[in-house]
Amino acid sequence: MQNKRHIVNIALIGFMGTGKTSVGKLVAEQLHFDYLDTDEMIQSATGKTIAEIFKNEGEKNFRELEEKVVEEISVRTKTVVSTGGGLPVNPNNLATLKSHALVVCLWASPEKIWERVKNQSHRPLLHDENPQQKIRELLAAREPFYKKADVLLNTELRSLREVAQQVVHQFRLESARR
Repeated sequence: MQNKRHIVNIALIGFMGTGKTSVGKLVAEQLHFDYLDTDEMIQSATGKTIAEIFKNEGEKNFRELEEKVVEEISVRTKTVVSTGGGLPVNPNNLATLKSHALVVCLWASPEKIWERVKNQSHRPLLHDENPQQKIRELLAAREPFYKKADVLLNTELRSLREVAQQVVHQFRLESARR
């Protein structure tokens, strides 16, 4: 990693169902940081759900809203940010996050993700004839972007608390290096 980076935050990226929200809240609590969720910020700013934005305005518009939110977050300190699953596909988003945050990707297999999200109706990308195939396709397409994270953590065999502890540990290691 470049020493020019000023890492004062943590950004969690990864596919839906990998634990970003739950882990993010635990990490923020442990470090006494603020917690933000990019999807929640978009919903709050627009007064619409993510599913409504996707349906009525399209994914392109949603991705533009994401980029604005990522810019807003860049001025914060001591913040844990959970991002939407597709957010790091935009290279500007990843570059902005890396300018101020340790970027941690939470990872799980398509099977484990399906097991975790199959009963959640608020996931617009799962409104597909074959949601399991959609998960595999999206995960494969996003994998190269997820692998650009500073840290990759598999969440399949760890509890949420264990994953959170590992994120805190990685952040403290990085902070000690600087």
